[in-house]
Amino acid sequence: MTPFFIRTATPRDLQAISDLLRETWHATYDGIYGAARVSELTASWHSVDALEPRLGRLNSEFLVADDGERLDGMAFAAAGEGRAVVLHQLYVRPGCQRAGIGRSLLREIEGCFPQADRLRLEVEEANEPAIRFYRSAGFACVGSTANCCDDTSGIPAAVYEKRLT
Repeated sequence: MTPFFIRTATPRDLQAISDLLRETWHATYDGIYGAARVSELTASWHSVDALEPRLGRLNSEFLVADDGERLDGMAFAAAGEGRAVVLHQLYVRPGCQRAGIGRSLLREIEGCFPQADRLRLEVEEANEPAIRFYRSAGFACVGSTANCCDDTSGIPAAVYEKRLT
């Protein structure tokens, strides 16, 4: 595997991030929701227009894993309520998973919010590889939500948290 580095996302990255998310979502969720629903969600949530406001959002980090030729992973997190940080997205290109990219992105996110005391995320309960990844990184299930990602998605998810030191 080509070495990669973690850096802040830029406007020039947005199409590549959108493409990465579409590829990753189809690989992960087609079997759960069907390709048509996944296409609908990625068109709404992962378009360049939907991603662009994250670049300038205060108290957030928008990161990519770059191997010099393409982006193989991305993460977006933002300050939540109190001293919590919410990890909204962490995705690694399917062919690059299990190569340390996800762990590197997660470590970088954890270090970007020194005031935070916990990191929170939502994960589809049928996404067993992601659940194994987060559990192995020290996350524990603390609840559930009926609407992952936004208030109207209708996608149930488990809520996980990790205490930060």
